[in-house]
Order: sequence, then structure tokens, then C-alpha cells
Amino acid sequence: MLTFVFKRLASGVLLLVLVTSGTFFLAHLAVGDPTAGLLGNSATPAQQAALRAKIGYDQPLLSQFWTWFSHAVTGDFGTSWRSFQPVGDQIALRVPVTLSVVVAATVLAAVVGVAAGVACGLRPGGLGDRVLKLASVVLFALPGFWLSLVLVTWFALRLKWFPAVGYVSPEESVGGWLQSITLPAIALALGAIVMIAEQLRNSFLQVAGQDFVRTLRARGLSKRRVTAHVLRNASPAALTVLALLFVGLLGGAIVVEIVFNLPGIGSLTQSASQIGDIPVLLGLTAVTVVFVVVVNFLLDLVLGWVNPKVRQR
Repeated sequence: MLTFVFKRLASGVLLLVLVTSGTFFLAHLAVGDPTAGLLGNSATPAQQAALRAKIGYDQPLLSQFWTWFSHAVTGDFGTSWRSFQPVGDQIALRVPVTLSVVVAATVLAAVVGVAAGVACGLRPGGLGDRVLKLASVVLFALPGFWLSLVLVTWFALRLKWFPAVGYVSPEESVGGWLQSITLPAIALALGAIVMIAEQLRNSFLQVAGQDFVRTLRARGLSKRRVTAHVLRNASPAALTVLALLFVGLLGGAIVVEIVFNLPGIGSLTQSASQIGDIPVLLGLTAVTVVFVVVVNFLLDLVLGWVNPKVRQR
């Protein structure tokens, strides 16, 4: 088990190094000279040269990379080229907002998706199964920002059940916090619910047709116990989809945060991209990859516990 854990940790660290390093060079190639975007078109050549020297952009690219990387491994992502505030502080203020929405969306998708998947697996071809197929077609065809706007129009502007925009921290008000993340979480979770339900439904039917399930039924086990055995053997595929969806929801949070005006890492990514604030983009990339590594690592541990064969990979 220790070898299994070590391999997963090593692969996660390697992924973090490769992605952040690649992002550094690609960002510099894409942005070019950032001084025009940071200072505006009215900036003089002297002002641009002074800013290049201040942010270290006049140094060779490899020297810039080593300076950033050597500090990043200690958790120091440098300072923003726009506000000259520590990047880590800016991200730390926004991560709780994004995680609140993404975790809420993941939990909602897991609970509803598992319930719908099991229900459809127990009665394939039934009404619930047909509704699931229709929902998968409709939700995959509709863009996320459109769903967000529909939720805002109906539940915020017309029914006034939830606030249309803004975020309330749980320190200020737990009730206000729940209200502020409900609509964004639902907007993120709708597509994920369908994906989890379909994956679990298909895995459930596949496992239910195996010989050991027929043996359990022949031994007289109750339907509830047989369903529990089938669900445990069908769960690894759904867990994998859930972990991948969590990563995907982090990316989808950008659109949702813009629509609901949430001060999360999605809106920070958008603003940093528009002005070419590379240190902020690199810090956001590193933090996102850390989330991906941690989620995948936890997934591997859970799968290794559910299915011991996974540990042998």
C-alpha cells in the first residue's frame, strides 16, 4: 500500500512541475510584452521600460523562470504585475468562494446522480430511465451560461428566492452564504448529475448481470442486500466520473462566477488573462493543479480500498 501511495504522490508532483513549467513558457509566448496591457496605449516607451525593469521582464526568459520556480516551490508565487500585491494573498481570498460553489455542486451532483442512477438501474426502460436520457440530451445541448441566466431570471428576479448576484461569506451569515451559492451550485451541477446518473446506471446494469449476483439471489438474500452488493461493485466507475467532474467544475466555475458576480478564482482568471498578469495566471494554474492532484490522489485511495486490484497498477 505504501508503494501505491508513493507512486501516486510522485506522479502528482511530476504533473505539477510539468504543467506549471509549460504554462510559464506558453504564457510568456502568448502575452509577449505585457507593459502595453498593464499601462495602456498612452504609456511612453520610458514608462514601459521602467515597468519591465520593475517586474523583471527585462531579464532572460530562463532567468525569469528560475526566479519564479525557486520561489513557487516555497509557496511564494510573486506579486501581481497590476496591483503589486502578493499573488498568494489574492488567491487565498478567492479560493474559498470557488470551493464553496464547486464542493456544493459536487455534493449535489453526487447525491442526486447516485439516487437517479440506482433508480434507473433497478428499472431499466422505465419512466425515470427515459427522463434521464432526455435530460442528458437537453442539458448537454444547452450552454452553461444560458442555464445560469435562466436560473437567475426565474429564482432570483421573479420568485426572489435567492440573490441574483454577489457572495456572502459564512463568517457573516451562514444562511446568506447558503443562499448566495445555491443557484451557482445548481447551474454547475445540472450537467454533472446526468453524467453520474448515466455512468452509474450503466455500471449497475452491467454488474447486475454477472454470475455472482445471480448466486446471491439464489441464496435468498433480500433485494436490498443484493442492491448494496451491486452498488459497491458498480461504484468505482461512478467515483472516477465524479472526480473528473470536480476538476471540470473548477473550469466551469469561470462562467458561473461571471454570471453571478462571485469574487472567486474564475473571475480572477478572467481579469488576469485580459491584462496579461502572468504571475497571477501562474499562481492560479499551480493552485488548480494542486486541487487536481489531491482529488486524483484521494480517488486512487478510495478505489484502492474498494478494489484491491487497483493497488497493483
